[in-house]
Amino acid sequence: MDALYIAIALVVGYGLGSIPFGLILTRIAGTGDIRAVGSGNIGATNVLRTGRKGLAAATLIGDMLKGAAAVLIMKKLGGADAALAAGLGAVLGHVFPVWLRFKGGKGVATYIGVLIAVSWPVALNFAVIWAAIAALSGYSSLAGLIASAATPVLLLIFVGGKAALLFAVLTVIVWVMHRGNISRLIAGTEPKIGKSAGKSAGAPPGM
Repeated sequence: MDALYIAIALVVGYGLGSIPFGLILTRIAGTGDIRAVGSGNIGATNVLRTGRKGLAAATLIGDMLKGAAAVLIMKKLGGADAALAAGLGAVLGHVFPVWLRFKGGKGVATYIGVLIAVSWPVALNFAVIWAAIAALSGYSSLAGLIASAATPVLLLIFVGGKAALLFAVLTVIVWVMHRGNISRLIAGTEPKIGKSAGKSAGAPPGM
């Protein structure tokens, strides 16, 4: 039964995570296909490039909520392990949605939503770390990368090994999806917060 719940949780999480809020909301609003705008990403950062801040905020909230919902639903139905499996499924669904030929967002917003459902105090720490690094460096992408790297350690200390292991995996996924940002940070070409660099813009980290 445990294995069955884990399998169901992965499917449920993936299904919820693969809902492309950025694409759906921009089409409803009549702004066209978000994949033809800026970086082509379906996350909130790219939606913001349409000039519609409300749509970007709605996309961010939707992408966070689907991660949190996946965890909370499966925690109620299948317990703690199923909840963690659903969190993994949600991030994978956002990053690799089958409906969009496996080309989705970079996973940060859904990652945060899952984290809020798993441990809101650690999610608060994520936000504090992000804000501090962003203020000191001016790079939102760097702030997101460092905050995500710290998350598994914080979870290991305050929650437990299983949650820490899940977020170690999710952090690897987020870092891989931000490899372009990492390359630009190393090269010194990553745009800072508030500065546009067209298709290479990286702040905040691709949602």
